[in-house]
Amino acid sequence: QNMRVGIISDTHGHVELTRPAIRMFESLDVDRVLHCGDIGSTEIVELFAPWPTDFVFGNCDVEQRPLRTAIEQAGKNCHDEFGDFELEGVRIALIHSHDRRLFAATVGSGRFPIVCYGHTHIAAVERRGATLTINPGAIYRAKTHSVAVLDLPKMEATIVEL
Repeated sequence: QNMRVGIISDTHGHVELTRPAIRMFESLDVDRVLHCGDIGSTEIVELFAPWPTDFVFGNCDVEQRPLRTAIEQAGKNCHDEFGDFELEGVRIALIHSHDRRLFAATVGSGRFPIVCYGHTHIAAVERRGATLTINPGAIYRAKTHSVAVLDLPKMEATIVEL
């Protein structure tokens, strides 16, 4: 049983810019979505209705209470600033990465085969020791808007430009 996970970050409340990412996830037939923070508005949360979705907050998500409420009311998972969960038996950390020390500690811990993060607005898939780090890039304020797709349990990640 393979699971295809869509990864997105830095939507910053821009619904119209986020729609192409939603359409891409639909066309790629993803089973689940991870949002790496800087969600930006409760309207963004509603776009992820088709999938089980995990959210973390970024540094720009200052109004956390309405976001948390919207995420919970939509039946999605709100992990506040740090997600730690398993999908298909693979432990994943979901973090925005604006706290550089926490990010480095998470990657360096060796406890997470996969670390998904955002914040830099630069897409990157990198192996760091036993850890695969995935930054899907950004939906807002990026030369190229992009998302990432992760195949589990194969642990293969691809950046998809929109």
